[in-house]
Amino acid sequence: MRVTRIDDLSAPELADYTQLTDVALRRVREPEEGLYLAESPKVIERALRAGHRPRSVLLLEEWLPRVEPLLEAFPDVEVYVGESDQLATLTGFHLHRGALASMHRPEARDPSELLRDSRRIVVLEDLADHTNVGAIFRSVAALGADAVLLTPACADPLYRRAVRVSMGAVLQVPWARLPDWREAGPMIRDAGYELTAFALRDDAEDLATYVEVLPERLALMFGTEGAGLTHRALAASTRAVVIPMEHGVDSLNVSTAAALALWAVRTADARSQADPVTAFGDPA
Repeated sequence: MRVTRIDDLSAPELADYTQLTDVALRRVREPEEGLYLAESPKVIERALRAGHRPRSVLLLEEWLPRVEPLLEAFPDVEVYVGESDQLATLTGFHLHRGALASMHRPEARDPSELLRDSRRIVVLEDLADHTNVGAIFRSVAALGADAVLLTPACADPLYRRAVRVSMGAVLQVPWARLPDWREAGPMIRDAGYELTAFALRDDAEDLATYVEVLPERLALMFGTEGAGLTHRALAASTRAVVIPMEHGVDSLNVSTAAALALWAVRTADARSQADPVTAFGDPA
C-alpha cells in the first residue's frame, strides 16, 4: 500500500473527506464529483467485491492490517493514516468504524434493463431520509427482491449514511433512477409489472388478502415520509394496499412497512412454488 501519514489537514488530496457531516454540501458534491464514501472495512470489502474502484482510503493506524488485504489489487491507491483527533477534525465525526474509502461511483444503470431482468422490485418515491433508504435496501437484499427504482428526487443510496445503514446492501442490490411519472408509469406497466401503491386509500386492500394471489411481475411502491405518495404516483399505480393498524396508529415508518410487505410477498411466493394449484387455482 501507498501509506501517507497525515500532517496537514488542509492538503487538497484529503478533500474527499472534509467535513462529511455537512449533508447539504455532500448531497451536491458527491454525485457531481463521481464519488461516494464507504465506511468500515466490511462495507469497503463489499464495494470492492461489487467491482467498484477506490480513489483513496482514510483510516486509523491500528486498522492498517485489516485493510491491507482488501487493497492488494489496488497498489497505487493512496492510504491516509491519522490519529483519532486528527480524523475527527477532518471529517466532523469520530471514526469509530476505523476506516473510510472514497470510491468511484459506478455508471448509472438503465431502469428499463432492471425491469426486464427482474420479477420483484421496489419503487421509492421522493424519500428524503438516507437512513430509511439504506434500511429498505437492506430489507430488499435480505428478503429476496430483485431491484430498487428511485424517483429523481429520492435520497441518494450511495450517501454515506445510506451505505452504512444498509450494511453495504446498496452495493449489492441493483438500482436505477426513474424518469418523471409521465415516462416512468408507462415504462413500468409496459414491462409487465403490476405497480402496487402502499397508501391510505378507501379502495386499498389488506396486505394479507393481496398476497393470496400475486402477479408474475410486481412493483411495490412506497412514498416519502409523512406526505406519502404523490397524486401522479397514485395515478400510475394499478392497485393500492394497506397494512392494517391498531390503537389509533395510521401508518408505520416507511422502511418498516417495506420490510413487512417484502416478507409477505416472499412468503406468498414460497407458498406458490410449493403448491402452485393452491396459489393460482386449478387450471382444470
